[in-house]
Amino acid sequence: MQEKSKNNLKRKMEARHLLMISLGGVIGTGLFLSSGYTIHEAGPVGAILAYAIGAIVVYLVMLCLGELAVAMPQTGSFHVYADKFIGPGTGFTVAILYWLTWTVALGSEFTAAGLIMRTWFPHSPTWIWSLLFMIVIFTSNALSVRFFAETEFWFSSIKVIAIIAFIIIGGLAIFGIIPIKGYSHAPLFKNLYANGLFPNGFKGVFTTMLTVNFAFSGTELIGVTAGETKDPEKNIPKAIKTTLLRLVIFFIGSIIVMAALIPWQKAGVNQSPFVLVFKSIGLPFAGDLMNFVVLTAILSAANSGLYASTRMLWSLAHEKMIPAYYAKTNNRGVPIIALLVSMVGGVLALISSVVAASTVYLVLVSISGLAVVIVWMAIALSEINFRKHWLKSGHTVAELKFKTPWYPLIPWTAFIMSLLSCVLIVFDPTQRSALFYMIPFLAICYAIYYGKKFLKTRKKDADS
Repeated sequence: MQEKSKNNLKRKMEARHLLMISLGGVIGTGLFLSSGYTIHEAGPVGAILAYAIGAIVVYLVMLCLGELAVAMPQTGSFHVYADKFIGPGTGFTVAILYWLTWTVALGSEFTAAGLIMRTWFPHSPTWIWSLLFMIVIFTSNALSVRFFAETEFWFSSIKVIAIIAFIIIGGLAIFGIIPIKGYSHAPLFKNLYANGLFPNGFKGVFTTMLTVNFAFSGTELIGVTAGETKDPEKNIPKAIKTTLLRLVIFFIGSIIVMAALIPWQKAGVNQSPFVLVFKSIGLPFAGDLMNFVVLTAILSAANSGLYASTRMLWSLAHEKMIPAYYAKTNNRGVPIIALLVSMVGGVLALISSVVAASTVYLVLVSISGLAVVIVWMAIALSEINFRKHWLKSGHTVAELKFKTPWYPLIPWTAFIMSLLSCVLIVFDPTQRSALFYMIPFLAICYAIYYGKKFLKTRKKDADS
């Protein structure tokens, strides 16, 4: 009993924390920086369509995750569900993929944060700022889950306020209520269709889907927090039900404002579209303000990322898939060994981006870009099999506290749409390599799991 208590996490997160953590994981550099690239590649209407499809896919996945997370609120949830309802090899692979996604992201986020600080302190080396932010993020996670949740709440609040301000100010400029440089009259929505609906062809919508999915990754953090959330039966459904609404308002609202005010040819070429719009409106200190918001977004994503990768390692150890000492928690309920290993993983990813950018780091980034979509597929398939298992065990659908509607249509649609966004990158030569790296990586993960299992069985047979 003593040993078990050393491996337990604490339910310290409240509804407001859960809401902001799910937002914090999603609103990162994908919206503030990469959204310009999406408009440039897919055209204005194409970008809106790509984000709309992405939002629907994420919402369908969240509906599947909701049923699973409320029925079985466990930390590191999706790999546990994949283990039980698809197979232990898949559970192990999903956990490794998700851990890798966030660990690789940590490396790039610490670099990006250091580079932003150089805009204010041009003569300082990037690594000093990166190191400082590593210490801040590590401390936020090491003190307690409550401290982490509180930090993430405030980080996310800054981003949300910035986006709402952008949509309101941009909206006023669109209708000519406030002046904007380059326009003598209200711009309205002419830029959306000035060069045709899809100036680069419809293919641009498909090729940007992986970028869009990567921008939406993080919503599934609601599932990771399930084991540390107070009253999960009430708080998890509440967070999930508002997910689509928030994604539509923040992402699609921002993209419509950007596309209406910036000609698509100029979007994403030199600077953040947010900065471009604010500067055109004449907002004082627009560049500095947005750099501060982007810095907050990066630190928030790093904070959530370190939390997610730590909980995945804890969960793997808790499920006895890796050595049990990774599951050990300190007296504040923090899995400190898993935290240290994840932090080291982030630092190694950062080093590889400097010393092996075109080899090791390229492979890691390619795999992590596709990983989240594979995790979404695993969530959808787990829900399909969970419902079958639930009914076979003599339970009824009415007993479920949160039900995925329109079963099995919703989970199968989520699965197929996620699979399509993986397959469609074959049409983009710049992203095609992600598939070539991912397939052997998946094979290696399965081989490691079943190889270990085979050796363990042989050892047992030999001992007996």
